[in-house]
Amino acid sequence: MKTDYLEKILNARVYDVAVESPLEIATALSKRLGNDLLLKREDMQAVFSFKLRGAYNKMTHLKASQLAKGIIAASAGNHAQGVALAAQRLDCCATIVMPSTTPRIKVAAVAGRGARVVLFGDSYDDAYAHAMQIAGREKLSFVHPYDDPDVIAGQGTIGMEILRQHAGPIAAIFVPVGGGGLISGIGAYVKRLRPDIRLIGVEPVDADAMARSLAAGRRIRLEHAGLFADGVAVKQVGAETFRLCRELVDEMILVDNDAICAAIKDVFEDTRSILEPAGALAIAGAKAWVERGKVTGRTLVAVASGANINFERLRFVAERAELGEQREAILAVTIPERPGSFRQFCTLLGPRNVTEFNYRYADARQAHVFVGVQVRDRDEIRALVARLRKHKLPTEDLSDNEMAKLHVRHLVGGRAPSVTNELLYRFEFPERPGALMNFLENMSHDWNITLFHYRNHGADFGRVLIGMQVPPRDKSAFRRFLDHLGYSCCEETRNPARSLFLA
Repeated sequence: MKTDYLEKILNARVYDVAVESPLEIATALSKRLGNDLLLKREDMQAVFSFKLRGAYNKMTHLKASQLAKGIIAASAGNHAQGVALAAQRLDCCATIVMPSTTPRIKVAAVAGRGARVVLFGDSYDDAYAHAMQIAGREKLSFVHPYDDPDVIAGQGTIGMEILRQHAGPIAAIFVPVGGGGLISGIGAYVKRLRPDIRLIGVEPVDADAMARSLAAGRRIRLEHAGLFADGVAVKQVGAETFRLCRELVDEMILVDNDAICAAIKDVFEDTRSILEPAGALAIAGAKAWVERGKVTGRTLVAVASGANINFERLRFVAERAELGEQREAILAVTIPERPGSFRQFCTLLGPRNVTEFNYRYADARQAHVFVGVQVRDRDEIRALVARLRKHKLPTEDLSDNEMAKLHVRHLVGGRAPSVTNELLYRFEFPERPGALMNFLENMSHDWNITLFHYRNHGADFGRVLIGMQVPPRDKSAFRRFLDHLGYSCCEETRNPARSLFLA
């Protein structure tokens, strides 16, 4: 029998643990966008996320005998805290399996609510498989983070509140998408009562399982899901959530990490609250949708889904927010090594604020400058590049160059002219003891490491730039090494930023 989600949402039990979160206008951002953007503040829940709604509603539908035996869940963060709080209120034992890479602050938060924490594996998939083994062995009831009708109905109460809190016209509701539970619940309610409202899902460009699945007409499993927005880092969406999204979702929007960082800053400037990357996803999507469609004068709603951000990650957010707003340009400029050329370059930059400036003598003929400059928008970046080139200063716009933004800006001047047969790779190392040793022990002793740059960004994976001398005859062996290692990587040997600053 087909589930009546409207009835399930109306009867959902969530308010023993959840509050009706405010629907607030983002005043400054609304003015910039030329639309009224309302934020559904789920970051203000007791666990700083919407996840407690679905978890509690699911657990209240379990039999007393099931609660007495205990429940189990797998999660790296927000769902774990929601389940732990629900178990605390329902006076039952909870076991939460979390990846061993989970930051200690999240582990402590879950344990602090009385749950038993089991650390296992490097990813959610590892934790999920282990949780299912424990559930079978100990006869525990599993609480799924998204692919369950009662969980979906619990999240759907957010849609019910939005329509109750704003009776006027709403052009679109923007919802972050991971496994699909939140957008399925909101859509199941909103589309029954107000089908004219567009339901728009937002995913990171490197964790777009739902967008790919909807485009293909079947569930697609990603080989790798980017972990910056870890709250939505799902490799495969749920079966039931996919079915609902095919019926309910009007469109999907993808945004990159820089856009997410910019959205975090936007919300902070309006509310003085700091969202986690997944929590700011919907705001980034709303901004992209407005810009793409040149939309004005509408009322839009974006779900601010959570605020469980690691403090260490704020450094990365602050660095990338201006780039996400396209208010900073990162340029590589080649200037003649002669008196007066540096002054000419600074004159051409004009009165713009320089955010970063790196220079090192290269040779007797020319020098390469790595510079960050504040700008108004992308058009100004293009105009500045054209101006510099017109005056015979070769210029590369590196504003969208991931290696340049993550690594090269901290390595300018690190040239090694005598190095031959160098390959440059950007890796994602699991943030766990032994990850580097595993790399070193598996690589051939004949390959010399010529460059190594790592910076902790507070994520579950460490970003590492490595240069290695690999003779041409070893190329096949090197490919086998990468396949065996299993770390996500991208070759950057031909990246123009390397040739300008590192080669």
